[in-house]
Amino acid sequence: MLALVPEAWADAFTPESGGSPNADDIDSLYKITLYVGILIFLIVEGALIWALVRHRARRGGPEPAQIRGNTPLELGWTVGAGLILVVITVVTFVFLGDIENPPESDAGGLASGVEVASIGQSEPPGDAKTLKIAVNGQQYLWRYDYPGKEIYSYHELVVPIKTTVTLKITSSDVAHSWWIPKLGGKADAVPGHTNQTWFKIPKPGLYSGQCAELCGAGHADMRAQVRAVTPAEYERFIARQKADIRRAQTDLAIQRRERGGDQ
Repeated sequence: MLALVPEAWADAFTPESGGSPNADDIDSLYKITLYVGILIFLIVEGALIWALVRHRARRGGPEPAQIRGNTPLELGWTVGAGLILVVITVVTFVFLGDIENPPESDAGGLASGVEVASIGQSEPPGDAKTLKIAVNGQQYLWRYDYPGKEIYSYHELVVPIKTTVTLKITSSDVAHSWWIPKLGGKADAVPGHTNQTWFKIPKPGLYSGQCAELCGAGHADMRAQVRAVTPAEYERFIARQKADIRRAQTDLAIQRRERGGDQ
């Protein structure tokens, strides 16, 4: 019954894609390598089956010839394997740049122009304009720190569409791994070390994932979620989040003063 659920067979044999350009490139590179591997498998297994059938023992047949070594054949498969390795290496490096290096945000994205300054986002180094968000893994949740002072959220990361989002990922306790399958590869969250990854979502949507590194008893419940919204909705979220945090801090300060007065 579980196997009949559509989600169970979504990209069952290849990485998920469709959420971000780097995820699409990872998926394409994986498929190229997979198809080359399938072709080699079919050739090798086909030759093996042919040899087993063609040269199987027969009653009354002559003794099989004992062949020890075949220099042309051995050279052929060595050179062939080397050429395949070179081709895969070249293809990998063709895709690797686009996977590793975040591009600029699209024209309608939040980090593509003057709008960056409206939320206090400083100009990032290099040519590409990106929205930088810090991700911190904690047993057993994720904390997201947005550009600006003391603006953060837990569990769900809210980002604007058409915007290149770069993540700086670390951990405050044990090793975790931040992974949203449709948005690209896994990124380890390691105490004392910062990893980076990026994604760019073209349209509004909800993307789910989880911690991909066994991190303790609550590992299975350490889920992650990215909600992509329009730039205007994102700015409203930031403003609302900032006001809620300030209100909570004010209320906490009042409670502390009242408790202090009671004592």
